[in-house]
Amino acid sequence: MKIDPSFIWTAFTLLLSAIPTTLVITAVSVIAGFVIGVIVAFVRIYKVPVLSHLAGAYVTFIRGTPMLTHLLLIYFGLPVIIDWVSAQLGWGFKSSSLPMIGFAFVSFSITAGAYMSEVVRSGLLAVNRGQLEAAYSIGMTTMQGLRRIVFPQALAVSLPNLSNSVIGMLHGSTLAFTVSVVDINAKAQIVASTNWKYFEAYLAAALIFWGLTLLIERMTAILEKRLNLHNRGGAL
Repeated sequence: MKIDPSFIWTAFTLLLSAIPTTLVITAVSVIAGFVIGVIVAFVRIYKVPVLSHLAGAYVTFIRGTPMLTHLLLIYFGLPVIIDWVSAQLGWGFKSSSLPMIGFAFVSFSITAGAYMSEVVRSGLLAVNRGQLEAAYSIGMTTMQGLRRIVFPQALAVSLPNLSNSVIGMLHGSTLAFTVSVVDINAKAQIVASTNWKYFEAYLAAALIFWGLTLLIERMTAILEKRLNLHNRGGAL
């Protein structure tokens, strides 16, 4: 096999158009997953009746099954649920009108939520309980103490693992091609199919993912520095 270096650059430029799709999938899944993770973490830490057991089962199931399986379950199961609810309520809405990327959003958010809940939970547990008691002593409510004292410290502790989760979701976004979403990897396959230069196309895709990963790592390092400065009493 003869490698065509010029096509690596050609493929690289063609793949740039797919970066926004990959970043949107990653951003939506990470943001929604973080919200889910925070809720699940608090439910488990404070042992909310019934909900804590459901949250534990959710985390165990998602972490014990592949990400691709979650996507396929949502892709084939969600339309059935939507169409049934629509029929029961007399709506004219059909699941067939949903954009394919919507299934990726839902699936990846659920996946990210389970993993991030463990990251957030470990970060919260790492903060000394005396911090919250100190907040009470100066008149803060529980929510104020959590928001202004406990959570910033927990976020600083959890940031490296949260960064890993973001990178994991970035790489996991490549599974979206299974539901016909054209991300970077899917675009690479399309580009390569015109002349069978798959190695060059996927190498270009790898370089883009590498660059995005380095960017996330750099942004994490900057944010970690600022959070640590803030927790030491400096100004943001």
